Amino acid sequence: MKICIGKFAFACLLLPALAAAGDAKLKLPEFRGLADKATESVNITLNPWMLRTMAAFMDENDADEAATRRLLAGIKSIDVRNYEFAGDSAYSASDIDAVRAQLAAPGWSPLVQVHDAKKREDVDIYLQIENGHTSGFALIASEPREFTIINIVGSFNIEDLPALEKHLHLRDFKMAQSHLML
Repeated sequence: MKICIGKFAFACLLLPALAAAGDAKLKLPEFRGLADKATESVNITLNPWMLRTMAAFMDENDADEAATRRLLAGIKSIDVRNYEFAGDSAYSASDIDAVRAQLAAPGWSPLVQVHDAKKREDVDIYLQIENGHTSGFALIASEPREFTIINIVGSFNIEDLPALEKHLHLRDFKMAQSHLML
């Protein structure tokens, strides 16, 4: 009986860790008040319902829109945060570091990491892969006057990300100049 209770307790302790390992959705800070301080800000949150609605209005006869529609079918959510400021250090680096720390969780694999200490610029791109399929994408880019966070959750092919980037106009973000590096 003690062994069964011990196994049950151990399993209960592991459940949160296993759940976190499979979740590609990053927990983003509220960034309250940053839009007021920023010279430019973008806050995009697309849930499954919004993504299905977008896909429903795409023209299946247009090859580009049809490809984007197929890509959106496997995506569960898209979050984009971009803030640009007139001066240095207008945002809390600890907020960005807290998001970066989530990418150390099991399942996330670094794709690109560029850190320039002199310019205080960092770019991290990670993929979450489950059973040989991509289930998450994260880009975190920061510099003294700007930061961008992009989090895509769902099943998709890496080759399709540039089409999504183009359709959602993500190229407009200076910090996402890596063009998702794919």
